[in-house]
Amino acid sequence: MTDGTDGTTGGLFPQVAAAVGVGTGDLPAYDPRHDLEAARERARAEAATERREDVAMVVDVDAGGVPCRLYLPADAHAGVVVHLHGGGFVFHDVEVHDASARRLANRTRAAVLSVDYRRPPEHPFPAAPDDVDAVVRWLAGGADGHDLAGPAYVHGDSAGGNLALVAALRNPGFFAAVALVYPFLDPTASFDSYRDAVGFDPREAAWYWEQYAGTPENLENPDLAPLRSTRLGTLPPTLVVSAEADPLRDEAEELARRMAAAGVAVTATRYLGQVHGFWRHPDAFDAAEPLMRQVAGFLLLHGGLGD
Repeated sequence: MTDGTDGTTGGLFPQVAAAVGVGTGDLPAYDPRHDLEAARERARAEAATERREDVAMVVDVDAGGVPCRLYLPADAHAGVVVHLHGGGFVFHDVEVHDASARRLANRTRAAVLSVDYRRPPEHPFPAAPDDVDAVVRWLAGGADGHDLAGPAYVHGDSAGGNLALVAALRNPGFFAAVALVYPFLDPTASFDSYRDAVGFDPREAAWYWEQYAGTPENLENPDLAPLRSTRLGTLPPTLVVSAEADPLRDEAEELARRMAAAGVAVTATRYLGQVHGFWRHPDAFDAAEPLMRQVAGFLLLHGGLGD
């Protein structure tokens, strides 16, 4: 991997290079000494220090047996954005993504439903996509009286981008638009960006996939590895975002090309000088807020929010 100074990634922006340096020396997840529960708790503690915007109403709900957090901004448009958090399928939860979900609700001026899906290794595939399907059924059935009538949209970052894409593929016609931020798609880690970008290396990616898949056979399942899907043409208008110095860059961009070839109205954007994870940290990365607004604007334009 490189920091981009040899030109292979075009060079990290200075603030990005500084942020990457902060995490240098952390024990990788694949190291046998890595403490999974301690890492989860550390992520929650770090997230608790983040600035959190006020939202008109925030309430925890049971969405068809799946715990979720519902964010309702003032003067909300009709409809709901289903948000699926990242974290390699293994890490993070609605608490870690609380600040991001608040920003998403305020920028879209729509309800945001953040899904606390089950995670591996305790709950391997297909627990997470099955949980999202249960949430879709809950919304389709009236959401237990919550005022969420109107179009539904789905958004996810990293592993959450995988789950958002799979949700749209498994529930064709339900979502009006899809927004994917550097989605985690390819268990083979075979694209060139794994060799010329900054971030988790193939060993860490393989560890995430191993925890999520549960069995080697599942690594070939299109509901786990959606680049294998033959149903990409069923998708609604979709935004696919990649980061230049992200190991996942090429698989996201390949997804966008395949979707376009299948006739999907796809918009694909590469953020120069950025690394995996930047979307969630507006205080550290100047590009985070413009990306949040791009996601909101895409949903406004293609999903009909505000019409």
